[in-house]
Amino acid sequence: MNPIFTYFLYIIATILLILSYRKNKKKTILALKKAWNMFFSVFPQFLAILFLVGLLLALLDAETIQRIIGTKAGIYGMIISSIVGSISLIPVLVAFPISSELLKNGAGLMQITVFICTLTTVGFVTLPLESKFLGKKIALFRNGLFFLFAFLEAFIVGVVLA
Repeated sequence: MNPIFTYFLYIIATILLILSYRKNKKKTILALKKAWNMFFSVFPQFLAILFLVGLLLALLDAETIQRIIGTKAGIYGMIISSIVGSISLIPVLVAFPISSELLKNGAGLMQITVFICTLTTVGFVTLPLESKFLGKKIALFRNGLFFLFAFLEAFIVGVVLA
């Protein structure tokens, strides 16, 4: 991302925070406290995942990542990414830095798209709980549909950004 755009977003956020504080000090301080608490509740998971990704990237070189989930891995790389995304139970907030690092190290855009889509919409690990509330048939149908939809989204991203 362009650093100037990032700075622009920080400036806008700061201005809006100041305006919020001027309008209602109590609510703004309460919101900042809640945001701080949310940050610290996610931070241990975020740190653990980043540690694991750092370890993984130290063990696997860019060529191995390219071979497994790179652009040339094609549909096989997408299937691997979709399976990993479907069985992972990590916060989406953590998935974005992981995906960024994988992209920097040679992963394909379509493979990462499938990973993020399945991570956020398909829940193999949570399927028993989902089946309990929605019923087994609906839970399987929903997960299967979103699994297939992840591939459609990846192909759309691949065509649009290619």
